[in-house]
Amino acid sequence: MFVVDSLIGPLGVETVGETVVGVRFGARPGPAAATPADHAVAARLEAYFAGELTDFELPVEMRGGSEFERRVWAEIAKIPYGEMITYGSIANALGDPGAARAVGTACNHNPVPVIVPCHRVVGAGGKMVGFGGGIERKRKLLELEARVALTRAWG
Repeated sequence: MFVVDSLIGPLGVETVGETVVGVRFGARPGPAAATPADHAVAARLEAYFAGELTDFELPVEMRGGSEFERRVWAEIAKIPYGEMITYGSIANALGDPGAARAVGTACNHNPVPVIVPCHRVVGAGGKMVGFGGGIERKRKLLELEARVALTRAWG
């Protein structure tokens, strides 16, 4: 695992070859990216946090999780940059309208947050609820994306 500094604090990033398998909030400062693949991942994360990148285009392996969680993570991966969707909307998309809380739990278990953007999932009416990295990190990520999206739309 290597550590990337970001506007939401240090992120521990775990890779296997060129594939990202884990992202952890609040990682302790440690080794920098070591392999060329690690440097590529670190550069993409740094570009994202600088507002220069809106799609990571990285190979990701979602380890663990139940079948339901994997389906939720696949839906989350489809959420466009700068947009938000509710937990209930994801539950509906999965054909289980009563599963909004379970969607929230699956978001909390996302092994690669930020890259698979669970921060883009909000409560009914856009309410800021739940996030494995804490609401303040979620707010910062959403503000970054909103600012970048507005800048790109209006020049």
